[in-house]
Amino acid sequence: MNSRGNALVALILVQLFYGVTFTFANDVIVGGHIMPFGFILLRVTCAAILFWLFSLLVPSKKIARSDFPKLLAASFFGVALNMLAFFKGLQYTTPINGSVIMITVPIIVLILSAIILKERITGLKVLGVMLGLSGALVLSLYGQSSEFGEDILLGNFLIFINAASYSYYLILIKKLTAKYHPYDFIKWLFLFGSIMVFPFGYSELSVVEWGSFPAYIWFSIGFVIVFATFGTYLLNPMALRNLKATTVSTFLYLQPIFAGLFAVFMGSDQIDTVKGLAALLIFIGVYLVTKK
Repeated sequence: MNSRGNALVALILVQLFYGVTFTFANDVIVGGHIMPFGFILLRVTCAAILFWLFSLLVPSKKIARSDFPKLLAASFFGVALNMLAFFKGLQYTTPINGSVIMITVPIIVLILSAIILKERITGLKVLGVMLGLSGALVLSLYGQSSEFGEDILLGNFLIFINAASYSYYLILIKKLTAKYHPYDFIKWLFLFGSIMVFPFGYSELSVVEWGSFPAYIWFSIGFVIVFATFGTYLLNPMALRNLKATTVSTFLYLQPIFAGLFAVFMGSDQIDTVKGLAALLIFIGVYLVTKK
């Protein structure tokens, strides 16, 4: 398989990991095992350790001192602000609102790519983004209840901050991947990120009763750290080396499909005609955006 094909496979794996992670992370947090910010600190710190250990096994290029401000910015937008705003936002708004706002990421990236990266926006790419957006909206809104959180406006604002933050992160690391291999800089992203989230998560993590965890919770924590953090943050920059930022972001539309399929597998949801058509719209949209 060529480098472009490998990049597309990497992106599918990223969305697969994210799609099933909602269930695992939710079980850890809602079950009261670890509070949200404490879980973020655990997730980022353990991933940082994994990335530094991994860097010992692969050849690494030294980061230029002039690029560390970019790394700090990428850590802030892609790790700290991204994760903290998302978890805090879900505390006030509903998962439905959160999922709908998150699917604005490809549109934000499309705009930022044109402004910052000077990427050419074709009519086919815009059509693909819009088709994927419509399919993701249907999947996110169809058949869901209209429960309200404690402060919908604040929650929605925080989720949008998360979406905009992640979008800008993709632009920032696109520039870094043009100069370095992801192996060279991801370890620094998570080292800086763990320092940034430490003040927010330390108090929550320090009161965790580790001995009370059943095997399933340990598995869920391990999956989130190894696959949904270490794996996804390694694969995304690798994909950005061979694909446009808009293409990478549009694959986010596959998340609700994988999340839905996993829910069906777990017996908590079922497939019907509307969901099938929505999934078809998403696949067509992703195909149009990835088409040369």
